[in-house]
Amino acid sequence: MNDQQKAYAYGLGAVLCWSTVATAFKLSLDHVSPAQLVLLAAAVSWLLLALVLGFTGNLSAIFRGDVGSYLHSMVLGALNPFLYYLVLLEAYARLPAQEAQALNYTWALTMALLAVPLLRHPLKALEAFAALVCYCGVLVIATHGQLLSLEFVNPVGVALALGSTVLWAFYWLLNTSEQRDPVLALFLNFSFALPLLLAYCAWRGELHAIPWQGVAGALYVGFFEMGLSFILWLKAMRLTRSTLRISSLIFIAPPLSLVLIHFVLGEAIMRSTLVGLALILAGLAMQNLKRGAR
Repeated sequence: MNDQQKAYAYGLGAVLCWSTVATAFKLSLDHVSPAQLVLLAAAVSWLLLALVLGFTGNLSAIFRGDVGSYLHSMVLGALNPFLYYLVLLEAYARLPAQEAQALNYTWALTMALLAVPLLRHPLKALEAFAALVCYCGVLVIATHGQLLSLEFVNPVGVALALGSTVLWAFYWLLNTSEQRDPVLALFLNFSFALPLLLAYCAWRGELHAIPWQGVAGALYVGFFEMGLSFILWLKAMRLTRSTLRISSLIFIAPPLSLVLIHFVLGEAIMRSTLVGLALILAGLAMQNLKRGAR
């Protein structure tokens, strides 16, 4: 295969990982709390990243940073995986998987909107319209299609799902100045986040034995969602000749995720979810078109 074909293969591998995580989250949360799941999954991902660094000969680089780079990693680790996954999994604990995963896909629009005040990016008309379309989809999902009543079925769950997109967007905006190897940087983020997660679970009294199903779920989430998908996506972005083409693969994940949610979790997919998700993906597609036009 040439480099572009390899990029597609790696990108599709990452997308397949992402399409399974909504189902994995819900199955795991039947046996563990959100905090326990994040702690165990983060530990698995930390080990995977350490193995990758060791295999590539970069493990010793973790000791060659300066104080500023370590402080940067500390802040980023507090955002992801600590706060982001805690908030996201609390949303999954309250919402049907189909709703939580659809709402989570608005993070790209959230990042574009936050870049206006934080990075002083101008807000173009197409971006504003894309955001409007996207958040109309959010309203459709959150109200189960009852837009005129504006009665949110689970306002706390919706707020947590949307709040997770803000945290994720902040994380990536702070990453714009990152110059280190991405795997090394992520490993350091997880290194600082693990003590926070351990302390949080201890404070909540959740450092106790858990069922094997919860352990299996954490192994899966840590390996595929937090670790392998990042490595595959990074490889795809480095090999591709067109970032837009690879980024467009993301649109495959939500439909695949809904199929798994229906057949594995047994959730009946609501019409409001399909309509809302279609609007969200339309908004994201407009964002992609705008990026491709530059």
